[in-house]
Amino acid sequence: MDKIKIVQDALDSIRPFLKMDGGDIELIEIDEQNVVKIKLLGNCSSCDMSHMTMKAGIEEAIRKVFPEVSSVLSVA
Repeated sequence: MDKIKIVQDALDSIRPFLKMDGGDIELIEIDEQNVVKIKLLGNCSSCDMSHMTMKAGIEEAIRKVFPEVSSVLSVA
């Protein structure tokens, strides 16, 4: 299966929780080293808890379905 589709499905699974807080997420790219680059949108982009959301929620959801990921980075 396509790694973009796998990661997008993982993001779709947590999207409702982000939207409850007025936020969203966008997949920017997955590079050759399996670094997943995402962009936090809406309230998530300026939230003080966005680092926790990245590590505890987003990165965990991606690693569960795509263990080959080397890291998840939030880009502006």
